[in-house]
Amino acid sequence: MHYGCRHYKRRCRIRAPCCNQIFHCRHCHSDAMSSSSDPKDHHELVRSDVKQVICSVCDTEQEVAKVCSNCCVNMGEYYCEICKFYDDDTDKGQFHCDECGICRVGGRHNFFHCNKCGSCYSVVLQNNHLCVENSMKSSCPYLFDSTKSTTIMRCGHTMHTECFTEMVTQNQYRCPICLKTIADMSQTWALLDWEVGAIPMPNEYHYEVPILCNDCNSTSSISFHISGLKCRQCGSYNTRRVSTPEQ
Repeated sequence: MHYGCRHYKRRCRIRAPCCNQIFHCRHCHSDAMSSSSDPKDHHELVRSDVKQVICSVCDTEQEVAKVCSNCCVNMGEYYCEICKFYDDDTDKGQFHCDECGICRVGGRHNFFHCNKCGSCYSVVLQNNHLCVENSMKSSCPYLFDSTKSTTIMRCGHTMHTECFTEMVTQNQYRCPICLKTIADMSQTWALLDWEVGAIPMPNEYHYEVPILCNDCNSTSSISFHISGLKCRQCGSYNTRRVSTPEQ
């Protein structure tokens, strides 16, 4: 017998304490609230506030627990008393992170919690990533507890993987937060070097312009070229013109 919703397999429903309505899970609650035409309904369910659940097998409403008090069925093979979270699909490798304060998937042994970034990351990034304070909470309000995969860029900022892929598809290679390049651009810069050398500018464009490099944050003065303005410090073309102070 199959119970649950498109988000989770579980043998119970929850009563949302915020609106006293019954839903299969907090995501079903969010979907219903966001689609409501009444602005008063637009609110989030705090998972830890759930006090009552309804067994999907015998329809008994009861206090939150793993086993139904009436029919003794397991309402979820994985159960977190802190998050009030149930899930029958234990292949996900669910675990509760005390520092994050929520349950995550993927197996505890595959993740570590970065205190500065304020989130769990893959162990392959331990001592091998640029920390950004509260990175998962600063750029997108849905990143921290998202059920979708995320990508950590070289600058340390994070975004949903599908958003990252879409950005790259549109040939956007700068972090939307700090504007640093998100990948190794050495081959692209080499092509721009060739283009700048192959296309001489007319005499009227022989002047220098002040630039700021988005990658190394240094300022310099460079000969103007329509193809790009190369940083004298790090060689990046991820630069922008800046105005000089009036004398």
